[in-house]
Amino acid sequence: MSELILRKKEDAILLLTMNRPERRNAFNHQLYKALADALVEAAADDDVHVVVVTGTGGAFSSGQDFSEMTDAPPADAGPHGFQVLMDILCGFDKPVIAAVNGVAVGLGMTMLLHCDIVYVGASARMRCPFVTLGVVPEAASSYLLPATIGFQRAAELLYTAAWVDAARAVELGIAARVLPDAELLPTALAKAAEIAVHPPRAVRHTKQLLLATRADAIRAARAREDEAFAERIGSPENMEAITAFFERRAPDFRKNG
Repeated sequence: MSELILRKKEDAILLLTMNRPERRNAFNHQLYKALADALVEAAADDDVHVVVVTGTGGAFSSGQDFSEMTDAPPADAGPHGFQVLMDILCGFDKPVIAAVNGVAVGLGMTMLLHCDIVYVGASARMRCPFVTLGVVPEAASSYLLPATIGFQRAAELLYTAAWVDAARAVELGIAARVLPDAELLPTALAKAAEIAVHPPRAVRHTKQLLLATRADAIRAARAREDEAFAERIGSPENMEAITAFFERRAPDFRKNG
């Protein structure tokens, strides 16, 4: 079995590459854990000053793996991998740069709101598909998305589940720059190098101060979302959406009321 997170460390920069290309880097239980573990290791490694995150196979991440979406983890498995990853990402106090290649859907998009700098390749496309799945936003995106792009624009994206291309992502403020695909990762690594030369403790302390400005709001948003998500997962609408996906047909929500 191939490594789910490829690690490459050079000159105080750690490149983490999500590596499930056959599923467009969709998050299953194993990928949640692998990325969480990699971030924990990066936080503890004083030789890592900046983290860059990207994906293999022409995709950043297609979000939750539908084959596991309605599966409950074993009773003794502890917190769901999504919650563990989010706890770590929300408190990760070193700079994180995202290099978004190809699709970024669901958590693949909402996790960008927790990254410090986001660069998108020209082919990048992102989407928050939650309502189409009969569920609700996650990863504190119900707070972070309107805080980042404004209430009306966030409502439009969340209610319609519309695709956002690279240029629109920059226009909205979700991403900093759009780049030719071939220049995406080199540019992200160059920016990481620019940051990495500065005093690491000062940079880390600066991020801690930035995180503190929104920590309470994020914590409250996640609690609200988790409660709503637990109510929606396995609902008739959610089951119809998942069934329709695997049957390769349009869902029919009229019968779900």
